[in-house]
Amino acid sequence: MATTTAPRKKIRLGDLLVENNVISEDQLMAALADQKKTGQKLGRTLIQKQLVTEQQLMELLSTQLNLPFIDLKKYNYDPDTVRLIPETLARRYRVIALKQNPDNSLLVGMADPTDIFAFDELAKVLKRDIQQAVVRESDLLAAIDSTYRRTADISNLAEELDDQLDESDIDLSQIAQNEDVVNAPVVRLLQTLFEDAVQIGASDIHIEPDESVLRIRQRVDGVLQEQVMKEKRIANALVSRLKLMAGLNISERRVPQDGRFNIRVRDKSIDVRLSTMPVQHGESVVMRLLDQSGDMLHLEQLGMTDDILQHFRNQIQRPYGMVLVTGPTGSGKTTTLYAALSELNDASKKIITVEDPVEYRLPRINQVQVNTRIDLTFGRVLRAALRQDPDIVLIGEMRDQETAQIGLRASITGHLVLSTLHTNDAISSVNRLLDMGAEGYLLAGALRAVIAQRLVRRVCDSCKTPYHPEPNELAWLYNTLGDEIDETRFVHGAGCPHCNNTGYHGRIGVFEYLEINEDLANALRRSDSVEFTRQARRSDTFRPFARHALDYAQQGVTSLEEVMRVTGTVEEVELPVPPLDEAGTDDASEASHAPV
Repeated sequence: MATTTAPRKKIRLGDLLVENNVISEDQLMAALADQKKTGQKLGRTLIQKQLVTEQQLMELLSTQLNLPFIDLKKYNYDPDTVRLIPETLARRYRVIALKQNPDNSLLVGMADPTDIFAFDELAKVLKRDIQQAVVRESDLLAAIDSTYRRTADISNLAEELDDQLDESDIDLSQIAQNEDVVNAPVVRLLQTLFEDAVQIGASDIHIEPDESVLRIRQRVDGVLQEQVMKEKRIANALVSRLKLMAGLNISERRVPQDGRFNIRVRDKSIDVRLSTMPVQHGESVVMRLLDQSGDMLHLEQLGMTDDILQHFRNQIQRPYGMVLVTGPTGSGKTTTLYAALSELNDASKKIITVEDPVEYRLPRINQVQVNTRIDLTFGRVLRAALRQDPDIVLIGEMRDQETAQIGLRASITGHLVLSTLHTNDAISSVNRLLDMGAEGYLLAGALRAVIAQRLVRRVCDSCKTPYHPEPNELAWLYNTLGDEIDETRFVHGAGCPHCNNTGYHGRIGVFEYLEINEDLANALRRSDSVEFTRQARRSDTFRPFARHALDYAQQGVTSLEEVMRVTGTVEEVELPVPPLDEAGTDDASEASHAPV
C-alpha cells in the first residue's frame, strides 16, 4: 500500500483515461464542458454520460496508481473508525476511514485518489500517515449515510429543548409558532429528524408520546426502528410545530387532523403527508415521506418476472378495460401504477388521475386531489373527468360502490382504467368488488387483469451467509413446494454496519398475476365467486405470489424468514380447490358471495 503524507504529484484523471484509451480526447473535452456546467467531479460526469463504467474507472485507478481496490459492500468497517473523519469532510471529498493500523496510520477509501486537495486536507485534519485505497463512490456514499446517523444529535437537541422548558417556564408550543426563531431547538430537532430519516431511506416517521417517554420510530424497509427519549414534555412543541407547517389547527387536540407540507433535505424535495391522532398521553403523529426529486421507477425495476411483465404490459397498452393492482397498505401499489403511467405518458394520450392524496407529480398528466370537505369526492371528480375526453383514467382507490360503478362503466366505453384495491390477493379482489355492489356482467365486460403484490426485504449483500432451514420451516416448504426444494440455496443476513445490523437492505416486489379469460368471465357474469376461484387457480397465467417469493429465497435475493413473514401460513399459500361432483358442480357453487 502507498503510505505517505508527503506532497504528491497531481495526476489528472482525464489524461489518465485518454492515455489508456478508455476515452478519446474529444470525449474528454465534451465531458469537461459538461463538468463546468454541473460542478460535478469528472469521474461522475463520465459515468453519467456512459463513457466509462464505475467499475472500469476503479480498476484503472487501482492499477495505474498501484493502490488496492476495496469493495465496500463486502468490507466490514468499524463505524467508530469511519467517524474519525468529520462527516462534512467525508462527503465533500468522497472519502471514508476504514481501518486503524498498528503503526497509527489510517487506511482511507477514496472515490478519486487523484484528488490531491482532498489528500492534503485529510493529512492536515487527521495528523497521521494515510494509506489510500480505491472505492466505488456509490458504495462510499451509502456507507456514509448508514454510519453518520443523527440519533445522538436528536437526543442532544431533545435535551436542550427540555432544558429550555425548565428555564422559560412557558408552553413551548408558543415557541413552535414563532416563525422567526429559525434556530430554536424545536426547529433544529425537526430538521435533524428529517435529515436522519432521509439519510437512512425511511418511508415514515412516527412520533408517539407514552406515559413517561417519547418514542420516535422510523420505518425502514417496511420495519420500524425505535429511538426512546426521556424528554416526554417536548412532544407538544414538536406536534405544534408540525401542525403549523401543515397548516392545521394547532389549538385543536381532541380530533384527528390530516395535512401535508414540502421540505428540502439534502438537496431532495420531500413531500410530507402528516396525520395526527389523539391518544392517551397526548397526540400521535405519523408522517409519510415521499421523495419528489427521485427518479420514477420503471416497470423492469419493480421485481416482476418476465412473463408477468409481458402480460401486464400487454394489458396496459390496450385502449380500454380495467386493470387492478391490489395489496395491503404499503405494498407498493402506487409505485406500480405510476411506473405504468410513466410508460404510457406521451403526447398522444390524455391521462387524468383521481387521487387521495396526489403522491407523485408527473408532467403532462392531469392529477386531481380528492377533498371530501368540499364534497370533491372520487365519484364527483370521476364524472367530471370523463367529460374531459381522457384516454386513460387512474383511480387512486376503489373505495365504494359509486367509484366502482363509474370506473367499470368507463372501462367498457373506450377508456383504460387503472386502479388499486385493498385485498390480500388477486382472486379475492373480485369478491371485494361484488361485495361493494358491482354487477357481475359489468365485471365480466370490464375487468382485464388483476395483479397482487407484496414487498419483501432483500438480504444484505455485505453480510449474506448460507442458511439451512429449521425443521418447522422445512415442513412449511415441503407442504408448499413439494419436491422442488434445494435446501442448500437459502441465505440470510448476519448483520453488519451496511444494514444497521438488520441483515436486510432494500426491498423488492413479489407479484401474482391473474388475467381474465373466457371461463373466468362466464363465472363473473353469474356472480359465482366459488366457480371464479376454482377457474382462477387453474388458469395458465395464475401463479401465487408466495411461489414468486420462494423463487427469490432460492435465488438468494431474500430470506426464508422474510417469505414466511410476508406470505403467512400454508393455508394462505395453497388453498385446496373444491372437488367436482359427478354433475361437474359442487355444493357451494350456488353461493354467489362465498369467501375465497
